[in-house]
Amino acid sequence: MSQNQNHSSRRSFLATMGAGAFLGASSLSGGPLIRTASAATTTASRPKVAFLGTEVRTHSHAQHFLDRHTVGYTWNGGWQKPRIDVVSVFIDQFPEGDLAKDRIKKHKLNQFPTIEEALTLGGEKLAVDGVILIGEHGNYPINEKGQRRYPRYEWFKKVVKVFEDSGRSVPVFNDKHLSTVWDECVEMVEDSRRLDFAFLAGSSLPVTRRMPAIDMPYNAPLKESVCVAYGGIDSYDIHALETAQCMSERRQDGETGVKQIHALRGDKLWNRLWENDCEVTRKLIVSALTRSHNLPVEGGFPSAPTSMEWLQKTMPNSTAYIIEHNDGLRTTMLLTDIRDFNYAGMLADGSIVSCQMYLPMPTHGSSTADFFNPLARHTESMMINRKAPYPVERTLLTSGMVIGGVDSLFAGETPLATPHLNVKYKAPKESTFWAT
Repeated sequence: MSQNQNHSSRRSFLATMGAGAFLGASSLSGGPLIRTASAATTTASRPKVAFLGTEVRTHSHAQHFLDRHTVGYTWNGGWQKPRIDVVSVFIDQFPEGDLAKDRIKKHKLNQFPTIEEALTLGGEKLAVDGVILIGEHGNYPINEKGQRRYPRYEWFKKVVKVFEDSGRSVPVFNDKHLSTVWDECVEMVEDSRRLDFAFLAGSSLPVTRRMPAIDMPYNAPLKESVCVAYGGIDSYDIHALETAQCMSERRQDGETGVKQIHALRGDKLWNRLWENDCEVTRKLIVSALTRSHNLPVEGGFPSAPTSMEWLQKTMPNSTAYIIEHNDGLRTTMLLTDIRDFNYAGMLADGSIVSCQMYLPMPTHGSSTADFFNPLARHTESMMINRKAPYPVERTLLTSGMVIGGVDSLFAGETPLATPHLNVKYKAPKESTFWAT
């Protein structure tokens, strides 16, 4: 099937996704095929969870999540013990520097050789109350576009098959973007609707601490969003896009979908940003930069006034995705050498909302990467409450943005129409970031 056929086959689904879907709404087919386990079917007050990871080594995502869900994490000035029990683990790879074997032995975890056995605890039917799927890091194939094909989709489908065979389903957390193929991303969300289970996915950036600790005013008349960040394509771009999207989705009338994505690098990027229609974009880029804690300094003070001219001269090889939404909103994701994630958005009256989503890397003096703490907590809460705290449509859309950006670069940095990204949803009013 061609990509265009894949896109067409999913449009009717995307057009009908409602604002309440992430709160456990019924299947789009007129009712769920199977139901999530009720409190009566849960055998203990603490959810029993299966943990699926690609590899566990220092600073791998699987290490961060497995440690938090077995040892605990800092939370609002204290130590939070895990609120769930990891009763089974499946680890796919054991590289040099492996920590999985040590963790399994230390915490007396039940290791299984297959995903199916981890979910059934070696039996025939689903025997856990939740699934944590960490398909990030590890030695996996890279396609012609430079995308690493982590097994998130393949593992998710195995989980779904166990649900179908067992006649019940449980909440699932998927780390980062859903897949590198749009049709697979949509299928994953469709499965969660069809089988009626809570589905949480995405980056830690939307829920980490912010400086200042603000959110986009709910139903704000937002006109444009910018995120200035760093990192590679099909890796850190998802973090930057979710940084912007968690703010943009709170705008008046909610998210309407994306109609075009244009990815550019180097001279092509700067030529585009200096065009007349990017005046607001330039202003927001500078505003976002002022939130950075990593501007180059000389003698304890910034080496030059923060400006577009300075940025172009200092970081000429930057990359951007310029994203046009269906309602006229523009989102610009700019990957530079600035080592943090900074957001700025302009409202209809010309005022700017800006902040930094705090991502203290180990080289910044933090060895624990505490930005994972709120995401781990949201995952636990979903397992306990059986409701996702925010809509998976956010990560469905940002996954599509990543794919569109990669495709635009691969096509020679040309703008690509994206009618298939017709993802419409309304964010919850309550803020979900770590407002410590």
